[in-house]
Amino acid sequence: MKLQQASMSPQDVVILLKIASYEQNQWNQVKLAEELSLSQPEISNSLARSRYAGLLDESGKNVRKLALMDFLQYGIAYAFPAKPGPIVRGVPTAHSGPPLNTLIQSNGDEYVWPSATGHLRGQAISPLYKNVVKAVKGDHELHELLSLVDAIRVGRVREKNLAVEELKKRLV
Repeated sequence: MKLQQASMSPQDVVILLKIASYEQNQWNQVKLAEELSLSQPEISNSLARSRYAGLLDESGKNVRKLALMDFLQYGIAYAFPAKPGPIVRGVPTAHSGPPLNTLIQSNGDEYVWPSATGHLRGQAISPLYKNVVKAVKGDHELHELLSLVDAIRVGRVREKNLAVEELKKRLV
């Protein structure tokens, strides 16, 4: 019998953050797939990987928030690194997006997820999955959580520390 390693995917982080933003047990896979513009099998496979990794409890309904926080704080920048790219129009993220944009003054050093519908010009940051811009369009809380994660992925020490503090307030 051959054992297969279940590797995390970047979209798993988005799904876990979305679940963590819901009230406990107030979600289902169909709703999650629709809100994140993912297919039902993608959601199901992601939940299985997250359960295997210990980021969801055995029921698959509750995020283990301390474990997720540890992964975000210490592992996300290594597992899913992001390097700033060319200047493009897009949706603000990292320290350019909420909530860090109210705490940090950037000197024209803006980061965005590339999008033709975006309102800010800045260096392109590859989102954790291709439909992030669509998923955050009507979901301010998810946008903030993902911006904080991107601050950990690409930020300097100060931005990373502020992002970790803010994520701990929201998740733990």
